[in-house]
Amino acid sequence: QVQLVESGGGSVQAGGSLRLSCAASGRTSSSYHMGWFRQAPGKERAFVAVITRSGGVKSYSDSVKGRFTITRDDAKNTVYLQMNSLKAEDTAVYYCAAVEGSYPRREAESFRYWGQGTQVIVSA
Repeated sequence: QVQLVESGGGSVQAGGSLRLSCAASGRTSSSYHMGWFRQAPGKERAFVAVITRSGGVKSYSDSVKGRFTITRDDAKNTVYLQMNSLKAEDTAVYYCAAVEGSYPRREAESFRYWGQGTQVIVSA
């Protein structure tokens, strides 16, 4: 089992950048595919990005492709989400998620472990 703790959220103006971190504990993060999701007020939790155990495959939602980058540092048991060129519509609570086994589908139900979330607010 793994515990996930996100950090790095905050308030930023449109066009700015933030880097979110997800620290894993309890079991080495290298055992898991890792993902980021986000949930805006009144909306369902939505896929943002995923990275495989090896780090060799990454996938992004169309809305963030080219602006966000997911990386992992298994020596630090940490996954990152670098967010550039932020837009007001990126405002949401961002969640880190993890799952073992096969490469997950890009939906929340495919992930088993979740962090508590970190708030990102982008002002226009």
